[in-house]
Amino acid sequence: MPEQLDLNLLRVFDALLQDGSVTAAAERLHLSIPAASRALARLRRAMDDPILVRAGRGLAPTPFALRIAPRVRSLLDEAQALVNDKDVDVAELRRTFTIRVGDGVVTSLVGVVADQAPHVVLRFVAEGDESVEALRDGSVDLDLGAGTDTDSDIRSEVLFGERMVGVVRTDHPLKKPTLKQLCRYPHVSVSRRGRAHGPLDVALQARGLQRHVGAVVPFNAAAAMLVASTDYIGLFPQRLAEEHHRVLRWFPIDADLPEAEVRMHWHARLDADPAQRWLRDMVRRTVKVLAPHRLPAR
Repeated sequence: MPEQLDLNLLRVFDALLQDGSVTAAAERLHLSIPAASRALARLRRAMDDPILVRAGRGLAPTPFALRIAPRVRSLLDEAQALVNDKDVDVAELRRTFTIRVGDGVVTSLVGVVADQAPHVVLRFVAEGDESVEALRDGSVDLDLGAGTDTDSDIRSEVLFGERMVGVVRTDHPLKKPTLKQLCRYPHVSVSRRGRAHGPLDVALQARGLQRHVGAVVPFNAAAAMLVASTDYIGLFPQRLAEEHHRVLRWFPIDADLPEAEVRMHWHARLDADPAQRWLRDMVRRTVKVLAPHRLPAR
């Protein structure tokens, strides 16, 4: 008779995929190592797959295990939501939340969450193609960043909007440049999709001007390092520009640029989960501190 799967086995599977170790998974789930090993053996029989295979001194997940891992995580989240009360004791909460986010919010969010929920683990993953599939399959709990309203099963909330300003190193020859003067120096573009063209280019073209984007980087931190050590010009949210005031100087752009809208996205199935509601509230609290001069969310 085929081995039957249950939620306890799926929890072991999830822990094994997160930790890549039977010992670490046993510690996470408060099991003995022999019990975790027996659970892995049951998983292998039930799924007809090795799940984890030896790779050097450690273990690596099989392609099958990697493929179904997000679905298992999603099932566990939904099961947790069914048994949770309306409120959650965050001081005793033991959960791992996966957040897709750029730089600028990680450190502050970790601090805010740790103060209330010392057993919670925040797992940050780099921004990529902004695909909503990661929210659907449960591999990402929250997506924080620029974006717009999306499909009906994806919830979207505007956190704040930010004014975009120009940034250069502190001793750069440009002071309060005109758009024409901006085009005399190379620019760095910050885009997680690798885009070199944006609203500033549209404004420049309207005046018969064109800039040279010499570098495209995925994070503001990388752009800040480049701008601080070269003649490159960057385009940052004003808040981030002010945070780098020791090495960067910012100035207003003489053009009607749209504000940078920062949103929080999550899947509809997580609407009612108390732990997820608490996490979203922590994000709101964090950005309220990070962006005290933000434009109001619309």
